[in-house]
Amino acid sequence: MHATDDERLTQLAGTDRHQGVVAIVDAAVPHVTLDDVLDTLTEPALLLVLDGVTDPQNLGACLRNADAFGAHAVIVPKDRAVGLNATAAKAASGAADTVPLVTVTNLARALRDLKGKGVWVLGADAGAESLFDADVTGPVAWVLGAEGAGLRRLTRELCDRIVGIPLFGAVESLNVAVASGICLYATRRARHGRR
Repeated sequence: MHATDDERLTQLAGTDRHQGVVAIVDAAVPHVTLDDVLDTLTEPALLLVLDGVTDPQNLGACLRNADAFGAHAVIVPKDRAVGLNATAAKAASGAADTVPLVTVTNLARALRDLKGKGVWVLGADAGAESLFDADVTGPVAWVLGAEGAGLRRLTRELCDRIVGIPLFGAVESLNVAVASGICLYATRRARHGRR
C-alpha cells in the first residue's frame, strides 16, 4: 500500500470519482470452454450468444440478464466484439463473477458444435416467428446481433430458427441488452409452465 496525491489517483483510476482509493488487481480470469459449461449441466442448456456486441455497457447488462434468468453461459467471439473490461464488469454488477463468459475464436464453429450437441440455436431478429408461439422449452442458445447491425449473414444462416419479439409500439427494434432479457425470461417462463 502506497500513499499518493489526488492527481496520481485520478490518473490510475481514469476518473476523479475515486474517493481517495485505487486498487490495482492482477487476477487472471479462468478460461472456460463451451464443453466445460455443457458437461456440468443438470437441466436443458440455456445459453446467450452475442454476435459482435461492441458496447461494454451492453455486455455488462447481458451478463446481468444471464445471471437473473439462470443462463448457463454467455458466448462471445474473440474478434469484433467487446471483452470483459472494467466498464463491462461494472455494468454487470457482479454477474461477471457468476456467469461464465466463453470467448470463442470462431463463432460459426461454436454454433455448429452446439447444434451437434442437441442445442437449438435461435436467432433473435424482427419479422420472424413470434416469441409468443416459439417452443423454447428444450436446450436453447439465443443468438443476438450487434447494436444496429443485427445478426451477421453467416450467423443467421446457422440458426435453426429465427424468432422475433412482438413489438406493439412505434419503435421498430430493441437494445440488445433489453432483447436478451426478454428472450431469457420467455425461455424460463416457458420451462416453468411446462412443469
